[in-house]
Amino acid sequence: MSDVRYRPWLHRFAATTVCVAIVTLVFGTLTTSMKAGMAFRDWPTSDGQFMVTYPWLSDFARDWDKFMEHGHRLAGMLIGMWSIALVVLTHKYETRRSVRLASIGILLGVICQGLLGGLRVLRDNFDLAQVHGAFAAVVFSGMAIVTTMLSRSWIDAGQDSPTADVEHLRPFALLSVAAIAFQYFLGGLIRHHGSGLHEHLAMGFVVLGLLLANAWLAMTSGVTWIRRGGAMLAVITVVQVLLGLGAWVLKFGHAATGYVAVADSIEQVSVRTAHALVGILTFMVSVVYTARVFRVHAVAKPSASESTVSSQSLAGGAV
Repeated sequence: MSDVRYRPWLHRFAATTVCVAIVTLVFGTLTTSMKAGMAFRDWPTSDGQFMVTYPWLSDFARDWDKFMEHGHRLAGMLIGMWSIALVVLTHKYETRRSVRLASIGILLGVICQGLLGGLRVLRDNFDLAQVHGAFAAVVFSGMAIVTTMLSRSWIDAGQDSPTADVEHLRPFALLSVAAIAFQYFLGGLIRHHGSGLHEHLAMGFVVLGLLLANAWLAMTSGVTWIRRGGAMLAVITVVQVLLGLGAWVLKFGHAATGYVAVADSIEQVSVRTAHALVGILTFMVSVVYTARVFRVHAVAKPSASESTVSSQSLAGGAV
């Protein structure tokens, strides 16, 4: 990897792509929480006007649903332009073919996501709305992967952890990603179809256990880069659980305290939106953590003694 240079500005630009995508996600999750996805019946125009010429700001005071939906559309256009810039910059300055191809994949994902959103409107289809929301998490995680691949830690992973043995972390990391994806699917059923609540709740305990197990394994890995990922997993898991509890109370009330839930209140919409948004962030953090584990595994050459200790630790045989 000696021919690969770390370019801080390119890494930072990729990070801004993730930040811009978060703006799109905020508008999208708010639009769903407010049931404003069909504020406009046409696409790609908005009430017959081009997206960039539609008087968006005037809706702030008169039609909040249209303000949110059109804001989501404009944010989608912005992340599209940002993704094009990312492709151009990586192809001009990045030598790794994998990164260049990944940036193209991100752009194609953004385009597909825009088309899914448009079809959801034109067909007024809740199934497409759920696919649109789920695919957003996939594309967002892809952006985070490209950012990670452009980081110094990724490039120098072989030098920073030359003998690390993380073989035992890989299956747990993959299982967590799969579990979160299924949990996100169940959450989508609740948001778009009003079903799957108890399944979502039960699966939440499974995901909680897996993520905390991953965090513990990461903290005992001896690799700083992976330990940081494990800490992020632990923190975002706790935040997501608290938001889930808050969403439950705000939807069903709390008899012990006498709290009565108010449908579509500002508090309910805000917490529900935050729960959905942090759910996407949790999936992204888990995907990035998994990528870190596989990266270290690919470039490190653990010694025989470290491999033995790692295997014993996983089996519970080490003190």
